[in-house]
Amino acid sequence: MAAAVDLSQVVKAYDVRGVVPDQWDESTAELFGAAFVQVTGASAIVVGHDMRPSSPGLSGAFARGAAARGADVTLIGLCSTDQLYFASGQLDLPGAMFTASHNPAQYNGIKMCRAGASPVGQDTGLTEIRTLVEDWSAAGAPAPAADPGAVTERDTLQDYAAYLHSLVDLSGLRPLKVVVDAGNGMGGHTVPTVFDRLPIDLVPLYFELDGTFPNHEANPLDPANLVDLQARVRAEGADLGLAFDGDADRCFVVDERGEGVSPSVITALVAARELAKHPGGTVIHNLITSWSVPEVVRENGGRPVRTRVGHSFIKQEMAATGAIFGGEHSAHYYFHDFWNADTGMLAALHVLSALGSSPDSLSSLVAQYDRYAASGEINSTVSDQRACTAAVRAAFAGRPGITTDDLDGLTVTADTWWFNLRPSNTEPLLRLNVEARDATTMTKTRDEVLHLVRATDS
Repeated sequence: MAAAVDLSQVVKAYDVRGVVPDQWDESTAELFGAAFVQVTGASAIVVGHDMRPSSPGLSGAFARGAAARGADVTLIGLCSTDQLYFASGQLDLPGAMFTASHNPAQYNGIKMCRAGASPVGQDTGLTEIRTLVEDWSAAGAPAPAADPGAVTERDTLQDYAAYLHSLVDLSGLRPLKVVVDAGNGMGGHTVPTVFDRLPIDLVPLYFELDGTFPNHEANPLDPANLVDLQARVRAEGADLGLAFDGDADRCFVVDERGEGVSPSVITALVAARELAKHPGGTVIHNLITSWSVPEVVRENGGRPVRTRVGHSFIKQEMAATGAIFGGEHSAHYYFHDFWNADTGMLAALHVLSALGSSPDSLSSLVAQYDRYAASGEINSTVSDQRACTAAVRAAFAGRPGITTDDLDGLTVTADTWWFNLRPSNTEPLLRLNVEARDATTMTKTRDEVLHLVRATDS
């Protein structure tokens, strides 16, 4: 009988994530496989994994647990998270991806979805899966099904690449020199195939699959992890640079000067392109994206819809509104034509198509979408998130021309600026994002809010 496990720190709002083997191991993964099949009622599933040292063992154990409950399992092996979503959508099967994204090497996790890449989260099955795993770990798993499922292998990389190409017009590309930093993550596996036969002079950076991340953390949201890419773009005289996170579902863009292009700007650019294909469509954006995103959507005849931060909320709104596209400040990009799932690779292909069909540099091309001064996300460690938020609310509430809303944390809006202050769900942090029509106003607003937060908590 497996030892009882406590999954309170491992099962998050949207996925499973923890230290291996301290917080969970292959025996736990086997129980997760069995529970996943029971909760989804699946007769067949698809399973993939990233390049972490623990991933093959964990995903294999999950497959054994699922097969023991009677489900046929298709193993697609090494893949990016969006490649797993592709397989779930194309094969119409529930899926499980073994990855901890950009977390350090000792972590691993599972991102689960129902058929058609529909997410499994806290309110859509993950709580029930956790309960079963904890119960079975204490009392013993149920007896195997009388007719266990078969486990087979399938390579989906070529089909994934071909499908992405079918969604973007890449026929008129001029030759481009592109530096790609895979961060020793799954971009090193997918990029060569996706970029094959395109007129691209590819300069690979850290393409060796290595889940110990020997060069830098595979998290391009941290500017420190873009330094190597920026330097290489300038040294090579490249047209642009791309950086993928560990499981290659997020993509960050650097222009020909080595300057970062904000995910809001990429959201606006892709939204305009998608609206050209689907006139009048709805575009989802979370409340931290730039003012420029809803402006560009309206200018291109679309309907912007503002939502909370987080892929489960975006995907719910995508489904509810029939949206054609959605974008987040964290460089997650969602496409109706990709089962409402997020794929940084498809966003990257849109950028390559836009640049490759234009004589302009990338910085010139995106200037029309880069309209405001933004702070980026600033974290403050606090002991009392509610008290700090209340103090900020009180400081701004009585001022003329100010509006507030509580869609996700506290958003305060004026004529020339806005800020959002929201608590982390997993850490004692408040996350601040500020945007204004000019840098001076942004800096002034940012500093005032940070002073209020930190003075209240001192």
